[in-house]
Amino acid sequence: MAKLKIAGTWSGVLEVELESWTVPMLREEVAKRSNMLPETINLICAGKVLKDDHGGGCDSKLSQLGVKNNSKVLATRISVDEGKSLMAEEERSRRVARIKAAATALVNRHADGSLPVEDFNLELEDQNGEKVRFGSETDRRAMMMGLMLHANAKSLIKRQMYKDALEVLTMGEEAFSLCDPKVLEFVDNVPLLQIDMVWCYFMLRDISWLSEAGIRLRKAREGIERAHGKDSSRVRLLQAGRHPELALHLRMELLEAVAAYHSGQFDKARNALTSAQAKFFQLQVPDESLSLVMSMGFKEQDAKRALRICSQDVGSAIDFLVEEKAKRAKEREDNEQRRKEIMEQKRYGLTPLKKAVDIEKIKELVSIGFEKELVAEALRRNENDSQKALDDLTNPESNSAIQLYIESRKRKRCRQAADAKIEQLVAMGFERPRVIEACRAGGDDIHQIMLQLLGEPGSNPTAAANNNASTSISMPNNGEPSSSINNENVEGDPDSSFEETSATEDVNGRDVEMEDELANDLTGDVFADYDIEVTKEGEAISEYLSLLDSVAGIAIEKARN
Repeated sequence: MAKLKIAGTWSGVLEVELESWTVPMLREEVAKRSNMLPETINLICAGKVLKDDHGGGCDSKLSQLGVKNNSKVLATRISVDEGKSLMAEEERSRRVARIKAAATALVNRHADGSLPVEDFNLELEDQNGEKVRFGSETDRRAMMMGLMLHANAKSLIKRQMYKDALEVLTMGEEAFSLCDPKVLEFVDNVPLLQIDMVWCYFMLRDISWLSEAGIRLRKAREGIERAHGKDSSRVRLLQAGRHPELALHLRMELLEAVAAYHSGQFDKARNALTSAQAKFFQLQVPDESLSLVMSMGFKEQDAKRALRICSQDVGSAIDFLVEEKAKRAKEREDNEQRRKEIMEQKRYGLTPLKKAVDIEKIKELVSIGFEKELVAEALRRNENDSQKALDDLTNPESNSAIQLYIESRKRKRCRQAADAKIEQLVAMGFERPRVIEACRAGGDDIHQIMLQLLGEPGSNPTAAANNNASTSISMPNNGEPSSSINNENVEGDPDSSFEETSATEDVNGRDVEMEDELANDLTGDVFADYDIEVTKEGEAISEYLSLLDSVAGIAIEKARN
């Protein structure tokens, strides 16, 4: 036990376990002795405020925060409102830390070819839905991390959590900075992130970021012109003459106007606002056009977006929506196919270096005439090297060894399935010897076996439950006893090692809730970055035009006097 010397709201010595006590535990103990609420207690040690800092979802121990035996801790009283504000700030910090940890975990699992524990893959695609190939693993990881964090920040912006979004955007910017600058020149992701950061500054009404906002907006405009082409010519070509970027330019011009206004550049501000206002009017959807598109069976939100992108042309908007519907159907089909492939890969197991068996290489070798399971096992053993796998398949001795191994693995799976079925019935309260006998006679249908057991005289699952709690011997189909069903692992068997890893990661190594949130933010919608509801922008344009009119009025009054 370590001793801490407490001063302030309560003075005395506390005995604590530094390796197990957390800041909330210490705060609660001090508050109890001070006759105060925990949220009104602020703890300071060695010049640092002790915060309830969760690293990946669990509180840091006092020892991890540098608190040692005989350390002096100052306990100060703060107002309830201030305490709540402090607690909210700590909660926000915890959430941001969880986001970063979860994003890092997802990238590590999905960027290096490892088999994901989920039933989906994270893949990078361009606006045409084609997979993007990168020159290096570092670029791929950096881009994936940046896009994931940016998508999460956009979700936070929609929920008006601007401060949280700003921190996540900063992390996203750091991730993108690890990417080769030449790769970033041809995409607009970084400029879009810069605009979102300045939007957060604006929504927080934080003038202290003014100079940085100007720099970011300059970089954003240069990056967008480089990626979209002069006057958005490249976008127009890719999108068949449509204008998906109009709302984005509106927001950028508004923010440039705000930065200019607060820098005293009133003429520049008015020019930018005038241009932004013209785009705002362009984006207003007429009720008649909206009704026409919705009458074709489309939802209001989708109809509005289509009309904005298609410059209010009803025919083009309907064509756009039909195309998007077909793309989504194809995407769902592709996702389902990929989900099945992942399940298939899990069945084949992992290579010695813990990589998934390459489905495309399996298809190549199967097309030559080899059996699929033989091909998969040959590739698994040879780290997806097609030539080495082909050598094994054409070598009679190696081919025979692979076949024997596959048969052995099938028998093991049958034993595991039989054991699992027996344990399931025993857990219901049936006597083990009778369950084993019924399983031998009843085949694979567990419901039929259960009906058979219930129909036999003397069946009493409730009474039998207490007699079967600790036995672990089960009888597979061949009548020979097999030991524990939990950890059986044939040497070199890829299946059980992967299943065991994924099961423990779900419980111990993953922040599943946050990972799911990040994955759900990745919609795959290529127009999501440009789909901006411009109501707030319209209000801001009117506000700053009024401010400029006031400035002009004051200047005229001064000139007269």
